Amino acid sequence: MLLKKLEQMSQRFAEVEKLIADPELIKDQKKYKDVMREHSHLSSVMEAYEEYKTVLQGIEDAKLLITEEDDHEMKEMAREELKELEEKLPKIEGDIKMLLIPPDPLEEKNIIMEIRGGTGGDESSLFAADLFKMYTRYADMKGWKYEIMDSSETEVGGYKEISFSISGKYVYGSLRYEGGVHRVQRVPETESQGRVHTSAVTVAVLPEAEETEIEIRQEDLRIDVMRAGGPGGQCVNTTDSAVRITHIPTGIVVIQQDEKSQIKNKAKAMRVLRARLFDLEESKKNAERAAERKSMVGSGDRSERIRTYNFPQNRLTDHRINLTLYKLDQVMQGNLDELIDALCIYAKEEKLKESQ
Repeated sequence: MLLKKLEQMSQRFAEVEKLIADPELIKDQKKYKDVMREHSHLSSVMEAYEEYKTVLQGIEDAKLLITEEDDHEMKEMAREELKELEEKLPKIEGDIKMLLIPPDPLEEKNIIMEIRGGTGGDESSLFAADLFKMYTRYADMKGWKYEIMDSSETEVGGYKEISFSISGKYVYGSLRYEGGVHRVQRVPETESQGRVHTSAVTVAVLPEAEETEIEIRQEDLRIDVMRAGGPGGQCVNTTDSAVRITHIPTGIVVIQQDEKSQIKNKAKAMRVLRARLFDLEESKKNAERAAERKSMVGSGDRSERIRTYNFPQNRLTDHRINLTLYKLDQVMQGNLDELIDALCIYAKEEKLKESQ
């Protein structure tokens, strides 16, 4: 069954190679991107397929030697080789099955990440700031770029909420599982008794949509301008530069005020609105994405957690995959690869179970 599937994919790979050689392909950018994405996926599968065929041939050759060879020493060598190859085979088959899962086209998208303080007051806002630093440090390590879209600071130096974009290679594919409620357990700076407090922060991860992917009609928008406000009600500037866009059909409201320019704030607000509408559209189309989105944004209540950050024990626990790491200090510095890799592998394994 696996060999038949791989042979079919080998034939498709030959077809895709011909498509790439056609100079007309690049004229249709959308088709070009789709074909190149498929080519990249099939190339990985073909590489594993070649290794698989080599191992299967090796097993056949070893069995033949054991049956037909008269030399005792040669037979022993063949038996050893057969044992090694048969032990290697299940791993190769497992790797191939994982590779056969078609890549989600959303994985290559840039994202808009929204972090909001939940339960815990000032401590929650401070942890929201810590998570923002953690994700931007990770972005720096990956060579990604980030830009603050909007933020609402608190008087203690935290964030009531902050939204920012991250752009680069495979951003959504890496960070898509960061959405949800993040619980923190630590002694706040303001705590004189040294007691550990528990707070919660919500994180949402939205794939960025291109203008051609989502249609927004001007008549569906209500755009209001106002003066930007800062912590304590003070004015950030004295011009009406803040922009609030309401998408009337869905009721989605986006406010942008970080820029001094009304035009820039409107452009950022449209990016956020487009991302939210795109995410809403994808959720309707795909039941799995809908469930993922639902679990991604909660009320910020402590009970709706996906992850716990325990500072006294230097422990991080991801409750979805039962992974515990005693290196929270390193994670907060942006060293997220071990955690993100484990989540991505788990998600692929779940998809593999569903497809069988």
